[in-house]
Amino acid sequence: MKVLAVETATSWQSVAIVENDAVLARSDQDAGHAHGTLLLPAIDRLFVETGLRLTDLDGLACSIGPGSFTGIRVGIATCLGLRMAGDLPLAVVPTLESMAWSVPSSGLPLCPVLNSRKGELYWAVFRRTNGGQLERIVVEQVGTPEMLAGSLSEETLIFGEGWVSMESEIRSACSHDLTASSGSADFIKPSAVAAAQLGAARLRRGEIADDRVMPLYVQRAEAEITFEQAGNVSPATRRQERVAAKAKQRSAKSGKGRGAGVQPGKSYGM
Repeated sequence: MKVLAVETATSWQSVAIVENDAVLARSDQDAGHAHGTLLLPAIDRLFVETGLRLTDLDGLACSIGPGSFTGIRVGIATCLGLRMAGDLPLAVVPTLESMAWSVPSSGLPLCPVLNSRKGELYWAVFRRTNGGQLERIVVEQVGTPEMLAGSLSEETLIFGEGWVSMESEIRSACSHDLTASSGSADFIKPSAVAAAQLGAARLRRGEIADDRVMPLYVQRAEAEITFEQAGNVSPATRRQERVAAKAKQRSAKSGKGRGAGVQPGKSYGM
């Protein structure tokens, strides 16, 4: 099965054409925020390199995140266009799952980590089964290094750009009896090769994406973020505190007004 896969969930753009376990061609580059201008030319180069045409493919695979909103949308839109043009089946693959798939067999749980908004990360935890497949232990999450550390229950192999950028914060948040092992630098960036392999397996099982392809956005609720920024004080509590403070101010002003007209030691007659 020949599959073209697109990975644009981060600034690192990866495109590959894979036939079974053989990589026929691949292109990897730092696209920054230019996926919209760089993706189609990269795909064209792979077709030229392999001598294949779109109609020679058996299917498409697309990474759906979590990650960069813009990058994911560009990747999905491009694959949907190719699907229509070539009348090809499309499989969608979660980015963190394809990152875990890239790691050779390990007895440890696998925790791929990507950067999210400032100070936060995306992560999930997987384990290889005896059959070589991936079992999801912790579904895709987003949050602080402390939240990531709290989701781990045993020694875990952690890797990815998020681990590289916030390793010290994650380690300091881990309990003393929990070991976070560093993964190889080869698995820092998501790869379209892994997305192609997982996508081909999905296509064989008949797991074909319909017209309602949606990015895998894993975002914390704004209310939760606001709650943390307010020092873990709920909006209701903050309003009660504001009302109480205003009432206290009014009471203080009222008391000063009454005291100003009363002079101790002086008698007032009627």
